[in-house]
Amino acid sequence: MAVHDKLTLPVSRRHFLIGASLTGAGLVIGLQPSPSSAAAEAFEPNAFIRIPAEGKVVFVMPSVEMGQGIYTSVAMLLAEELEVTLDQVELEHAPADPTRYANPLLGDQITGGSIAIRAVYEPMRKAGAAARIMLVNAAARGWGVEPETCSAEAGHVVHAASGRRAAYGSLIRAAASEAVPQEMPLKPASSFKLIGQSVRRLDSPEKVNGTAKFGIDARPQGVSYAAIAICPHFGGKLRAVEDGPAMAVKGVKQVVRIEDTVAVVADNTGAARKALAALSIEWEPGPNGTLSLVDLEKRAEEAIDGNALPHINEGDIAKAEAEHGPALEFVYRLPILTHSAMEPMNCTLHVRSDGCDVWVGTQVMGRARQAVADVTGLPLEKVVVHNHLLGGGFGRRLDVDGIILAAKIAKQVEGPVKVTWSREEDIRHDCYRYLNYSKVTATLGADGMPASWRHRVIGPAVMARWLPAFTRDGIDLDIMAGAETPYAIPNKYTDFVRHEAPEGMLTGNWRGVGATRNLPAIEGGIDELAHAAGVDPLEYRRRLLQHKPRLLAALDLAAEKAGWATALPPGKGRGIALSEDFGSFAAMISEMSVGEDGSLKTERIICAVDCGQVINPDTVEAQIQSGIIYGLSAALYGRITVQNGAVVEGNFDDSPVLRINETPKIEVHIVPSSEAPGGIGEVGTPGVAPSLLNAIFVATGKRLRSLPIDHNELRRA
Repeated sequence: MAVHDKLTLPVSRRHFLIGASLTGAGLVIGLQPSPSSAAAEAFEPNAFIRIPAEGKVVFVMPSVEMGQGIYTSVAMLLAEELEVTLDQVELEHAPADPTRYANPLLGDQITGGSIAIRAVYEPMRKAGAAARIMLVNAAARGWGVEPETCSAEAGHVVHAASGRRAAYGSLIRAAASEAVPQEMPLKPASSFKLIGQSVRRLDSPEKVNGTAKFGIDARPQGVSYAAIAICPHFGGKLRAVEDGPAMAVKGVKQVVRIEDTVAVVADNTGAARKALAALSIEWEPGPNGTLSLVDLEKRAEEAIDGNALPHINEGDIAKAEAEHGPALEFVYRLPILTHSAMEPMNCTLHVRSDGCDVWVGTQVMGRARQAVADVTGLPLEKVVVHNHLLGGGFGRRLDVDGIILAAKIAKQVEGPVKVTWSREEDIRHDCYRYLNYSKVTATLGADGMPASWRHRVIGPAVMARWLPAFTRDGIDLDIMAGAETPYAIPNKYTDFVRHEAPEGMLTGNWRGVGATRNLPAIEGGIDELAHAAGVDPLEYRRRLLQHKPRLLAALDLAAEKAGWATALPPGKGRGIALSEDFGSFAAMISEMSVGEDGSLKTERIICAVDCGQVINPDTVEAQIQSGIIYGLSAALYGRITVQNGAVVEGNFDDSPVLRINETPKIEVHIVPSSEAPGGIGEVGTPGVAPSLLNAIFVATGKRLRSLPIDHNELRRA
């Protein structure tokens, strides 16, 4: 797959999405062929397809590729309706241009939230169909036959009756004169050649042979390299630094100071880092200089009983609690988490008086461009963002703090400068998933089934800053996603206590977003109710899901594949967790064992998922596997600690991720479905922690309600 950077190409989550519509189809198809089409250089029927006279068809990718397989899936959608094979196409990064490449569900050029395929499934197919129809019409007109007598196959228009055949490239001049069709009938699923088939990733060959270009690989001519030290204290500032030790290092060009950062610019990264280490920097800790994790957790505990905003109120919660008390009550506590993407934060810029070039991998192309324009004072049209592959995103690259920092440094540097964060800076200045607590109060009816469910969520309102459209009446709809549970409980009440991180500590989106915050309490809570009622957790859920056939089918499939009915020896356990989010339905069962010393081994994780119409089954399996590993890393190790207003952890030795030898056997089973596609990139993460916590209870009789898993608690169990 050749991915080219074409430099000349010039806004509950559930409630929001229900109200949104796929208006992108009209935007995509309404574009007329570009002037270059008439000049016979290429046929560009819309913003996503370019057909040259000779060579491969070019598909322009509206989303960014960060390992989730979106480039392959989008290419499959376009190719399916355009009637070309994947070996006939090459892919190109879209430029920063929200007017043409905005995600129609989010209203901005954003890749995240497991929304990409959901947003473009129909628009991309219509884009391909429109181009195909125009090519067929052009050929038919030239041959003097009816378009209905022609067909398209493998990049050619064919007139079977006469045996005539024309390559798309030979038709571009004529096709450019055709009107964009108003109606674009799409193939029925029975005619799919690509959609639903397992296809090798188009971006894999270049990643294997080392020619793939990530943001960190950008090396424009004359580039300098910057190593940075950011004030370790949240909200702190730079007090003083002496240049001498750094300037004495061979290859060092300058030391740049901004309000909370020192950057050493040199001929190479080695010199920059050596000089940075030689500096004696004085920091002003600011108002948070004495804060510890104990302080932050105490604040979160106090917030549990703070003022709450009502979110969902179904039935009569007060009457149910009065009739069916006493209530069961429990609090689940989730820690601060980092993203730890494989590619550390980086950005390369060349700021000039007449414009700026930016080389970066980002999930928000348009925002990146606007941020640089704001920092440099340049008109937006003078900022060119060269998009790259991302070495992991997980929500970290939905924010532009790193790009803003690099722009501030680049303003003081002559020529292009590449700003690369060390792993320590990457972890200690992340866009964190902040402390998230859930207080659940529930009552049981005479039959042992839930009579009421009250769920209070305590955490930050990330969307109030990042995407206000995901807020309503002061409530962050993302953090509240699914807090009411998918279960048939007659009386439900959920509310939200906004509790923010200290000033200077950036919080943001983390893979699985609201579902990862709420599922431990929801699925742990349902398990607690099942055990209180003396009912098998699987059967308990089945009774509560008769109104959710897709989720129930996923549960039944996972239980079958896990062998739920088979007995386990002492010290082993199985646990269930279900999720309904991102337009998909998933059931996860974890199987683990606990040793006498408290050691835990996750042996097997089974996930059954109904994500609607599958584009590429291989991508679904890979994304679920990836999400499970990401979630398991967090469940076992994920915890950022704070001392003196600064993050303590700094690398993978004290902020570890799952190792190969710790990875369990992972089984992914897809429930066949013809429903509209659901998201998949974040579906595998939320169920890991709760299913594991539930399995631990089965194995040990110990109910853990805090993450990461405390092995000392298991030892005592």
